[in-house]
Amino acid sequence: MSDGAFGSVHIPWYATGFRADGLEDALGEIAPVAMRYGASAYGVHRARDDRYRFSQMARFPDKTSWERYWYGPEFTAWRARHSSWYQVPVQSEWYDVVSEGALAAQPAPAS
Repeated sequence: MSDGAFGSVHIPWYATGFRADGLEDALGEIAPVAMRYGASAYGVHRARDDRYRFSQMARFPDKTSWERYWYGPEFTAWRARHSSWYQVPVQSEWYDVVSEGALAAQPAPAS
């Protein structure tokens, strides 16, 4: 069982009419800011079956660091600036990391 200290936050976003490409760019700007608040990783994914649907993820050492990012000046200003670009309410979810893995990136073959 996880002690809840190390976690991953998932934020579902849904763009409003004709704002999906702009929201993609805007999420690409705010997502890396999580690293300033202690995140060890971040990501933004866009659904292929519904191009208005996005999922933002960030991995934090604790929930307090996540809350500092979400309520910090950068994200607060971002939400105010882009509030008409996505549907509300936006509800994030904190997940305790139970297990994960990845393959190391392979170098490109020499040409």
